[in-house]
Amino acid sequence: MKYLLQVDFKMNGPFGEEMSKAFVDLAKSINDESGVIWKIWTEDAAAKEAGGIYLFETKEDAEKYLVIHSARLTNFGITNIRGKIFEVNKALSLINNAPIK
Repeated sequence: MKYLLQVDFKMNGPFGEEMSKAFVDLAKSINDESGVIWKIWTEDAAAKEAGGIYLFETKEDAEKYLVIHSARLTNFGITNIRGKIFEVNKALSLINNAPIK
């Protein structure tokens, strides 16, 4: 079973191309976290929100990463971090072309 972690929070930026440049090292480091399969970065500049959708090998890996990431965001001055972990229904997700093996 795979696990999806959804994280979102308010932030004042950067967004778009600036965000891509500012967080490239962070993006690379996420690949080294235990159990991470992939991440989709999310942003809404108009609403001043950002976050991500992650796929993990285990629930424990997702829970561990949520603690690590929440602490990192808090150190950046970000508050009201929302994180939710979901089990992935692989059979139905594959019907809809989900990138799950």
